[in-house]
Parts: sequence; structure tokens; C-alpha cells
Amino acid sequence: MNVHSSLQYMSNTHIDPPTDRPAQILDAALVCFAKRGFHQASMHDISAEAGISVGLIYRYFENKEAVISAMADRHKKEIQQVLERARQAPSLLESLEILFTAHCCENEPNMISAFVVDLYAEAARNAHVANLVRDVLQTSMDGVTELISRAPEGQNAAGGLSPRELAELIFAVARGMLMADVLQPQDMTAAERRARQLEVTRRFWRLLFKPEGEPAYA
Repeated sequence: MNVHSSLQYMSNTHIDPPTDRPAQILDAALVCFAKRGFHQASMHDISAEAGISVGLIYRYFENKEAVISAMADRHKKEIQQVLERARQAPSLLESLEILFTAHCCENEPNMISAFVVDLYAEAARNAHVANLVRDVLQTSMDGVTELISRAPEGQNAAGGLSPRELAELIFAVARGMLMADVLQPQDMTAAERRARQLEVTRRFWRLLFKPEGEPAYA
């Protein structure tokens, strides 16, 4: 086979890209945990969802708790990416819109909500998971506090609330919206979900940040 024919053979040969097995396993685990909960979902359920053997999963994760730890770590990295996008927004309102609608483009956004809700429930029973959740929340809280601190609107907050206090209120509302997402109709589209999230975000923003020259809650 000469050089030309070798190149032609290579160009006509389909080579599958390498599979990111850990990511594939974590994606499958997200679906299983969201549908069945942490305790009901087994490693066999995850393997079936991923379409790979249980033995292959154990090559990457020692047990189900290791899978949960890896998912929490990935969620933390995703939050950091969303916070970085929010930092690039021209106003604090637009930053909050990014934060509140981060998962609206997911194919099954309620899957994320169901997983996070179950994660909180598991944290109440499992000290290790509780530490993971605290770490993720600390990352989120610190990021939002920083956004508010450096925004002009942060100096004009209703009731003279500090950036940290404002961040705590924002997270309280965000967690409530997360719980509500689980109860939304399954056929709710990403566009409808995004519109609902934006409406709540803008109403909440008007309560927390008063325009210059206007009294709080005007």
C-alpha cells in the first residue's frame, strides 16, 4: 500500500472517539438517583442506564458513595463555570438571571432538580454527603456574595442588607424554586421553564435592590 492509498484508507476509516467513561457513569447515575433516590438505585441500575458492565463501573468508582462524591465534585465545577459566566454579565440583574436559569437548557431539567432535592435529603442522614453539600454551597454562596459586593446595586440594597445577607436570601428563594421544579408538569418545555424562572428572578430583584432615589419596596 503506497502513501496515497494509505492516506485514503485512513480518511475512509471511521474511528470512534474515546469515551469518557467516568462522565458516562455519572450521567447514568444522575438519571438513576433522580428517578429512584440514592438508596433505591443500585450499581446494577447505573450500569444498565449507562449500557456498560458493573465491573467496568468498579474500575472507576469503589462504591456508590464514591459515585455520589464524584457527582458532587462535578456539580461544584459546574457551579464555578456558571459563576464565571455571571461575572461577565453587565449588571447584577443579568448575573442573577444567569444563575437562576443555569439548567433551563437541559434536555430534562427536572432531572437536575430531583437529584439536588434528594441530595439534600441524603445529607440529613449521611455525614459524608452533608460535608459534600456544605462544600458545594460554600462555593456558591461565596461566589454570589462576591458578585453582589462588587456590583453598584449591592450598595443600594433594601433594608441596608449586607452582600452576605442578600446572598442568603437569594439562595433561600433558589432552593424553594428547586423544590417547585420537581412538581412541575413533565411536559413543561425548557422555554416555559426559563420564562417562569426569569419572572420570579426579576420580581425578587425588585424587592432586594431599589433604584437610586426610590425608597425600598417602592
